[in-house]
Amino acid sequence: MNFGKLAAAISAVSLVAAPVAAQSASNAAPAVERIGATSSSSEKLEGENGILIALLAAAAVIAGIIIIADDDDPTSP
Repeated sequence: MNFGKLAAAISAVSLVAAPVAAQSASNAAPAVERIGATSSSSEKLEGENGILIALLAAAAVIAGIIIIADDDDPTSP
């Protein structure tokens, strides 16, 4: 058995064994429940730039279509 086949066999075994080892390690860990922190101030972190980004994306798509459709040169002489 040459080195290439041995390396391929070892990598195949490690790919098969990795999920099993990860699952058994996560079951052994103690159960910890996440609790979200409360915020004292309410900030507007969403919705203000969404329309601007959508308009810029639409303009980029339209510009791309115009550039592609503007090719009127013949391909053969």
